[in-house]
Amino acid sequence: MMATGELADELSEELPREEVEAAKARAATLLLAFRHGNQVAFDTELDRLLAEHVEREVATLLVWIAAEAVRKAYAPEVADRVLRGLARRAPHDTDRVPVDEEAAGAALLLEAVAAGDVAEVRTLVAGTPDTTYLLGGLVQAVAMMLPLLPEGEAEEIAAELRRRHAGRLPLPRATY
Repeated sequence: MMATGELADELSEELPREEVEAAKARAATLLLAFRHGNQVAFDTELDRLLAEHVEREVATLLVWIAAEAVRKAYAPEVADRVLRGLARRAPHDTDRVPVDEEAAGAALLLEAVAAGDVAEVRTLVAGTPDTTYLLGGLVQAVAMMLPLLPEGEAEEIAAELRRRHAGRLPLPRATY
């Protein structure tokens, strides 16, 4: 069993430091996409690493991350049992990222925002396993509200958002 620094040392002996850092970033991207139920991001990153033939490096880091998480969360005498239990409970269908559509409480989030309850907003976002569906629910809420806005108000809101995020948003397309 490798200690925390040993894995990075061993990988850096096999790969240049930049490639080790890239493998870490890919492992993190895969884990976060999986954790948040983002099938598109997961598939995109998985396709990239397969195309670049870095499966071994990323798999090594994913295994290391899992072992470290178990090591930090469980006593040494039960850590192996926990890992075996997790492996037994792994899904048979591994081509899909699990999603929990029901856990995305866009209505609760909208109510918390309307009430100005910052703590509740943070709690809801942090407690949502799949922020993709939460964002989708918010987009749906905005779409439902747009017809209720007075003429020109949506354009004013978009202009204000562009001012606040200047330089990070593309310019609007001209309409003919």
